Amino acid sequence: MYKSYSMELAGRTLTVDVGRVAKQANGAAFMHYGDTVVLSTATASDKPREGIDFFPLSVEYEEKLYAVGKIPGGFNKREGKASENSVLTCRVIDRPMRPLFPKDYRNDVTLSNLVMSVDQDCSPELTAMLGSAIATAISDIPFNGPCATTQVGLVDGQFVINPTQAQKNASDMALTVASTREKVIMIEAGANEVAEQTMIEAIYEAHRVNQEIIKFIDTIAAEHGRPKHSYTSCAVPEELFEAIKAIVTPKEMEVAVFTDDKQTREENIRQITAKLEEAFADNEEWLAVLGEAIYQYQKKTVRKMILKDHKRPDGITEIRPLAAEIDLLPRVHGSGMFTRGQTQILNVCTLAPLSERQKLDGIDDQETSKRYMHHYNFPSYSVGETKPSRGPGRREIGHGALAERALIPVLPSEEEFPYAIRTVSETMESNGSTSQASICASTLSLMAAGVPIKTSVAGISCGLVTGDTDDDYIVLTDIQGLEDFFGDMDFKVGGTHKGITAIQMDIKIHGLTRPIIEEAIAKTREARMYILDEVMAPVISEPRKEVGKYAPKIEQITIDPTKIGDVVGKQGKVINKIIDETGVKIDIEDDGSVNVCGTDKAMIDRAIHIIKSIVTDIEPGQIITGKVVRIMNFGAFVELSPNKDGMVHISKLSDKRVAKVEDVVNIGDEVTVKVMEVDKMGRINLSMKPGDLAPKSNDKAKDKE
Repeated sequence: MYKSYSMELAGRTLTVDVGRVAKQANGAAFMHYGDTVVLSTATASDKPREGIDFFPLSVEYEEKLYAVGKIPGGFNKREGKASENSVLTCRVIDRPMRPLFPKDYRNDVTLSNLVMSVDQDCSPELTAMLGSAIATAISDIPFNGPCATTQVGLVDGQFVINPTQAQKNASDMALTVASTREKVIMIEAGANEVAEQTMIEAIYEAHRVNQEIIKFIDTIAAEHGRPKHSYTSCAVPEELFEAIKAIVTPKEMEVAVFTDDKQTREENIRQITAKLEEAFADNEEWLAVLGEAIYQYQKKTVRKMILKDHKRPDGITEIRPLAAEIDLLPRVHGSGMFTRGQTQILNVCTLAPLSERQKLDGIDDQETSKRYMHHYNFPSYSVGETKPSRGPGRREIGHGALAERALIPVLPSEEEFPYAIRTVSETMESNGSTSQASICASTLSLMAAGVPIKTSVAGISCGLVTGDTDDDYIVLTDIQGLEDFFGDMDFKVGGTHKGITAIQMDIKIHGLTRPIIEEAIAKTREARMYILDEVMAPVISEPRKEVGKYAPKIEQITIDPTKIGDVVGKQGKVINKIIDETGVKIDIEDDGSVNVCGTDKAMIDRAIHIIKSIVTDIEPGQIITGKVVRIMNFGAFVELSPNKDGMVHISKLSDKRVAKVEDVVNIGDEVTVKVMEVDKMGRINLSMKPGDLAPKSNDKAKDKE
């Protein structure tokens, strides 16, 4: 027997079936939200994984195309690697859940979410987030939850909880907030330059709804929750800490970590590690956890320096030294580099026709392609390490998506700028907040490339170190890698002078109070204004008026959609002939929009002229330039457009008598003709007689008037 639990959530019914499916998992929740169905399970290994110093949590979000009635494309006709949306959803599930597991827990845990049916008005991502929390809460896996997640939109100035597809399309904000019983634990947002105070209010509106969901989860856990299993603690023995401190005093550790050079700090720690390994060479048990012990010693030292002594490891009080540059790469369409301390991003912008936009084959019917792509790369040399590149991982995909989300609100429309746009952030050097440096570098390269973005966007992150009480904390602006590593929060905010365009908040503790969130948002705004005004604006304050000489030029015209077939021609013969003749690329949309792309302006104009001649109806009185394509005894045939020929009778070749057509014209000649008649059968009669081509006297009189 299974039991169903239901609650009303934003005007739709959320139902959880417990004990219906996947009974062998540690915990399973068969989730229904509207017609969206997701199976969420939580499983854990019996024993801890040996030889690791981290919690091995894995989150999966599987999009099955049968959920939307589609068969996957490709040769195999089955789902392949995870989509970008799947990866981002996994990250959003992971971030609020991970801090709630015990810190000394090393058993493998997998949270799996199988999307089985999709109602576009009921987010499968949100359903999976709630399902993972419920499956873990009712399982026997140690967990300090529950937590709950809510999405918030902003439509016509009003907050909308868990917006429908239509509301999402009209919304100025896409906010996701996860909470525990007391505090906010995760924030993810994209917004159209939303004011900071509005964002704060939205966060706490979501937090309010999350409390209702947590009560619902408590009801389920009270009836179906299993006792939490015992586990082998992987905590570092206290005796080891004392032994380490006897060899490396707290003062020595402070000296080791207090430097603004990352490599110097790492060398200091390497020497301390070698010293301790030599001291404990006979104690295999201690050697096995020595790395974790040194990590915790560093962490305690850094946190004490920041929180009690108000000293940051690099000695900087606010923002590290900043620099911005453009046009580093001569042949690309646009490039910009942003440097903040030992963090450096070089961004490259590439422009292409709209046909080059990325096609998406997923479970969201509304998203079939995207025109702006931001990709982020993090090579090993950026942190002084060596390892082969194996393509982007989840972190790289997440950082790229965050910077992409921050720039989307300021991009021009397709009508204003008919280009597909790709920006690539290459990490030259990393010591914290490379995703936010990517936002700044993207803005620089877009403006350098001549993309008419509405305004500049910058990003900055804040960190947090907390003490024993909610009131004992310090918020740090512009955190470096060490402060992120040993701190409690990485609060990233991207935006413009007007407001916020993107937020991502990761924390390692059980949530943040409202004063901390308000202070972090205020500090990031202050730092963002400084970066925009004092660092980026002096380098480039507005987009260039034209795209670069190596970028493709695109002209857009609109034709009658019923004439598209005439431009394309049978089996594409007409359009291919235009492309062959001019060397341009032509994209035609169903609404009649025609984008002509090329590097030679004259050839673009030529192609547009040909297209216009095809779709323009031939009428008597028109004077047209065409090419002689065929000669007969009685006259010459002139191509007026790729699919329209007209005939000049021999008597219309000249004002004088013509004995032979070849005496006046030959095949290949370009001639100017006047349309004399279009008969009932559509045949076009032309004249080359100077008298017919000359303006009539009444036309001259009209011109004078």
